[in-house]
Amino acid sequence: MAQDDKAATGPQIYLITPALFEPDDFLPKMQAVLDIAPVACVRLAMARAGEDRVIRAADALREMLHAREVALVIEAHVELADRLGLDGAHLPRGTGSIRKLRSERGPEFIIGADCGASRHDGMTAAEAGADYVAFSPAGESALGTGARAEAALFAWWSEMIEVPVVAEGALSPALVADLAPVADFIAFGDEVWDAADPLAAFRALVAPLGH
Repeated sequence: MAQDDKAATGPQIYLITPALFEPDDFLPKMQAVLDIAPVACVRLAMARAGEDRVIRAADALREMLHAREVALVIEAHVELADRLGLDGAHLPRGTGSIRKLRSERGPEFIIGADCGASRHDGMTAAEAGADYVAFSPAGESALGTGARAEAALFAWWSEMIEVPVVAEGALSPALVADLAPVADFIAFGDEVWDAADPLAAFRALVAPLGH
């Protein structure tokens, strides 16, 4: 999951799975989305699901994604990452020790960190060894604290910090266009999977990226 030159190539696409899904129903949708535009990374976001469901989902996704050379990271369930042959873990805000995880898993293990809309949390995660930080929500959302990761935060980060940054949460095509010059990755989740037509929603969201 490498950082590209944004000025030359634009941000890469990152996908976030639903919090719960059945592989037989979801995988055809994921396959169809992957056929539309190149994706750099997928986050298995079943943080609150039971172990059996997470394992079934991870096994199904891993085969599909690794065949396409797409990285698969797991949210929260860090201990399952190695066991399931995944590429890394995404740490929810305020959980886990990035330094400890880095020392245990080595440099090839992808570590992502959810930093909400906090520049301070982002800098702390970057200094601790995160491979990327994610700021959210980039759009207007009633969820959580209501704090929004404004475009100015991404612009500052892009100029001052080398660690790649992911923009996610309540995105629209207009926001994608605004954030494209200042984000390394743009992550789509509910904006796609909750839509009446997920493929049409995804096409609209990635259109500002030239896909």
